[in-house]
Amino acid sequence: MSYVFMLLIAVLSIIFLLEMRHSLRRSNQNTYLIEKYRNDLHNKNLLAEIYAYCQQDYKLRRIVRKYALTIDDMEKLYQKLLLWGNFHKGHRFVPITAFLYVCTLEYLCQHKNDDAKTITMKCMNFLHI
Repeated sequence: MSYVFMLLIAVLSIIFLLEMRHSLRRSNQNTYLIEKYRNDLHNKNLLAEIYAYCQQDYKLRRIVRKYALTIDDMEKLYQKLLLWGNFHKGHRFVPITAFLYVCTLEYLCQHKNDDAKTITMKCMNFLHI
């Protein structure tokens, strides 16, 4: 019986470490994008980098495929978020950070056609800003 518990603890520890690694990679990417494009928010390469990250991240890729999210859709959502959320708080910047988290990306995909203020405020609530 104790072997089963030891195995369970080992499996849970591995899952925890993998999720922590994923979280740190996302945070590093978020910080990198914010610092790189802080003074050039209308650069098209920003959206290309965000889209590329979403394609390589196993959690975000599912959402992109499920809702058939394109770079053009991201551009429209980004412009809406930039309208009401163009400020930095720590290492968070709503127009960039919202695309890197599962909850906010799924919300954005589901509510593509909502008005800018509504989706920005909801993303700010998700991100605790």
